[in-house]
Amino acid sequence: MTTAVSDSAIADGDDEAVTAFADRVFASALGGIEVLSIYLGDRLGWYRALASGEPLDAPTLAARTGTHERYAREWLEHQAVSGILTVDDPDAAPSERRFSLPPAHAEVLTDHDSLSYVAPLGRFFAAAGAQLSALLEAYRTGGGVSWEALGEEARDAQGDINRPWFLQRLAPALAGVPSLHERLSKPGARIADVGSGHGWSAIGIAHGYPEARVEGFDVDGPSVAAARSHAESAGVADRVRFHHVAGEHLPEEAAFDAVFVFEALHDMPFPVEVLAAIRRAVRPDGEVVIMDEAVAPTFAPDGDEVERVMYGYSLLMCLPDGMSSPGSVGTGTVMRQSTLERYAREAGYAGIEELPIEGFAFFRFTRLLH
Repeated sequence: MTTAVSDSAIADGDDEAVTAFADRVFASALGGIEVLSIYLGDRLGWYRALASGEPLDAPTLAARTGTHERYAREWLEHQAVSGILTVDDPDAAPSERRFSLPPAHAEVLTDHDSLSYVAPLGRFFAAAGAQLSALLEAYRTGGGVSWEALGEEARDAQGDINRPWFLQRLAPALAGVPSLHERLSKPGARIADVGSGHGWSAIGIAHGYPEARVEGFDVDGPSVAAARSHAESAGVADRVRFHHVAGEHLPEEAAFDAVFVFEALHDMPFPVEVLAAIRRAVRPDGEVVIMDEAVAPTFAPDGDEVERVMYGYSLLMCLPDGMSSPGSVGTGTVMRQSTLERYAREAGYAGIEELPIEGFAFFRFTRLLH
């Protein structure tokens, strides 16, 4: 009798667990749909058209953006049902309903200078989705999918989402570490940015330290070209230069006063070789700082949202990119401090030291010790 009651209780508990997990997966599906709808609104210019504050109906939105009215109407209604847009007159005829983008939502989805600008997230997942067949093959064979294969969507999304942080917060964050600030403030200081991407980190440093010269190095040709264009537009091209050079091939004349790697070491197939090249390129008393993801010290199955999103990036982008180079160590996005320290010691450094920089999105700054 006791056994029968226990089995029934277990069955009831299993039913509840099944329902709860099914609900979770369904909620995730809603989130996935929403992210892809944000991608559509971002790339088709619909959010930008609505950001003016003027309520728009589907025919007007379509006319202003060169898109099809029927698709615009379906998207507008979805956005209102999802709570992204508001609708002035829900009982009006479908083509006459007018929709608005609330100011707070407009900042998140259209303001390239806002620290809350996250519209590029949709581009990341669209880029990964376009490569799902290649990702499946990589997972089966141990190959990879490079950033080059992920293409312009992913490359530009990375640059756009980091841009406001690097331009507004990077130099003040570095200035908060007195020894580092002193080094960067030295007249004529030479600074290297390894894995410079679209160049916003190098430009941010140049804005904060006008007497320094900054050189960016990146393995991706289109990113180097974009960085050069951004430096011209920012008015710093006379003291910020970019080179199409992989990190392991830095110049070896020990000429740099400081070398940084911003959110890039975990992508590199040969991080020890890159760190060794940096050690040769920096002055004996120079600074070497790695900014990477602020993941937990160790793996645990009850990880927080930072862990979850970083594993997501790793699954879809960073690990496949790293694995696309034969012989890669395959670090992935979730590079814990113990892994960074091991890489540093293998490259000849004495150890690592976390810098007291807080409030910089999901990132951690670590100094490598000579």
